[in-house]
Amino acid sequence: MKILISTDIEGVAGVFHAEQTRPGNGEYERARRWMTLEANAAIAGAFAGGASEIWVNDSHGGFRNLLPDLLDPRARVILGKPRNLGMMAGLEYEPVLVFMIGYHAKSQSLGILAHTINSFAFTRVLLNGNEVGEAGLYGALAADYGARVVLLTGDDAFVAETRPAFPEATFVTSKTATGQASGATLSSAHACKEIERVAHEVVARHVAAGTPRTERLHAAEPVTVELRVQTTGLADLFCQWPTVERLDAVTLRFHAACVEHAVRMLNCFSAMSFMLR
Repeated sequence: MKILISTDIEGVAGVFHAEQTRPGNGEYERARRWMTLEANAAIAGAFAGGASEIWVNDSHGGFRNLLPDLLDPRARVILGKPRNLGMMAGLEYEPVLVFMIGYHAKSQSLGILAHTINSFAFTRVLLNGNEVGEAGLYGALAADYGARVVLLTGDDAFVAETRPAFPEATFVTSKTATGQASGATLSSAHACKEIERVAHEVVARHVAAGTPRTERLHAAEPVTVELRVQTTGLADLFCQWPTVERLDAVTLRFHAACVEHAVRMLNCFSAMSFMLR
C-alpha cells in the first residue's frame, strides 16, 4: 500500500514561535530536526503497518526544511518549489492513504501559529462557500486524486476544527494552545512515539481491509474560491489577474476548473504577495 506523508512545521511538538519556522537561526534548526523526527515516526509506523512505498512531502515555506540525511532511507523525500500540487506533491504517484503531520489551524483561529497558506497575504479562504484551512484545501485535492486522508497531527485547535472534515481519520494532538504563540506541548520523543503507534494502527487497519483508492481519481469539478486578503494593496495586486472578481476592498472571488487549479492560483497569489513586503 502506497502512502504519502505531507509534513508541515507549525503543528510539530515544541514549535510555538514564528522564529522557529524561519531559516537562519538556531531555533529553526532545532525545529526542523523535530519536524524530521515526526516524519520518521510516521514512516516507521506506516511501514510496520504494511506500507509498501512511502513518499514524504516537505510542505513548509520553501519546501526545504526536512533533513534528508536524517530521514528514514526507506522513504523518498519531495523537496523544493514551485510545484503544481504544493503541499500534496506526491499524489501523482497514486498513494492510497495520506498523512498530514505537523499541520496547524486556519487563519484567525485560536491555534498556535494559525494561518492559511500565507499569513502576510490571506485571512480567509472559502472553497465552494466553505471556509478551509490548509488541511481542508489539500484534503480536497487528495480526494480528487483518489487518495484518503487518514492521519492528521497538530495542536488541539487544529484537531477540533479539522475533525468534522475527516470524520473517519485518526488525529494525534501534539500540543494544546493557550494563545497564538503559547501553550503546552508533548516532548518530541513522546509525540514521535504516539505518531508511530497511531500510524502503525491506521495503516494495518487499511491493509487488512484492502482499502482501495477512491473513485474520484482526477475529478474535474469546477470550484468557486472566495479569498479575503490582509490589505487593499494586496487586493489591487491580485486583481491584475483578469479572471479575478473584486467583491469589496479586501474580498476577491475566482472560479477554477478543479481543486488543483484553485490550489495553483492561490499559490501564485502567495508568491505574488512577496513584491509588497
